[in-house]
Amino acid sequence: MILLYEDESHIRDYQTLHATWFEKGKQKHVPTYGHHTRVNLFATVDAFTGDFLCTQAEQCNAQSFQIFLEQILDRYPGQHIVMVLDNARIHHAHLIQPFLQRHEDHLTFLFLPPYSPNLNLVERMWKWLKGSVIANRFYQNRAEICSAVDEFVRFIQDVPQQVLKRRSDIHMSIN
Repeated sequence: MILLYEDESHIRDYQTLHATWFEKGKQKHVPTYGHHTRVNLFATVDAFTGDFLCTQAEQCNAQSFQIFLEQILDRYPGQHIVMVLDNARIHHAHLIQPFLQRHEDHLTFLFLPPYSPNLNLVERMWKWLKGSVIANRFYQNRAEICSAVDEFVRFIQDVPQQVLKRRSDIHMSIN
């Protein structure tokens, strides 16, 4: 059995300012250009191995979610996957129901209670990603954001032990 936590996120080019150190009298400046774009992401984290899969999508809708589920099934062929996820509309959409029925022997959804993002391991990955990729930075276009996200995903895939360390936060919030 494979236990995956799943979630979606949007990386926007809005400036996210976080506390940071800088030389006295030389405050950090983050430029803006008045246009806005975003990158839609789907991701899973394996709760036992720390394996992180993150893909970009043009839209965050039921059709994109189904494509992501197909990638998950391809990544873990012949194994039963229990997927922990929130109650977003795309997870219940009529469009994906026939797909779920065809794959019921390999894919089981376990829905979290409403308003409980603290129980989803992927939320910790989003916080890590956003803190690393968009905090105190500005990207001039979508391609730059995509490149920064890809670089972070490559990094996180090489450090599963750091991913698993973030898992302990879930256990502490349950107790």
